[in-house]
Amino acid sequence: MLNKYERDDIVSIGNTLKALSDPTRREILTLLKKGKLSAGEIVEHFSVSGAAVSRHLSILKDADLIRDEREGKFIYYELNASVLEEIMLWITDLKGDSNDD
Repeated sequence: MLNKYERDDIVSIGNTLKALSDPTRREILTLLKKGKLSAGEIVEHFSVSGAAVSRHLSILKDADLIRDEREGKFIYYELNASVLEEIMLWITDLKGDSNDD
């Protein structure tokens, strides 16, 4: 039986994987890997509406994959690599040691 923290971790990982399942959101993360960008700068890279990109940004933010910061009248987004590191650790742990036979 899982304790509350383990259940919370599983829900969090599920939200992260769901956010990563969309190719547009993965492309946004790739753009942010190079540094922070405003919403307008992100929209310029896509052929979808600003509202659609805004929704993708919201999903990424809810999954804690990105952070936002207001600077004047602009909101800038940046990658939150720590969540990706947690996912990688979880996958590595799930895979196990190849010497464990």
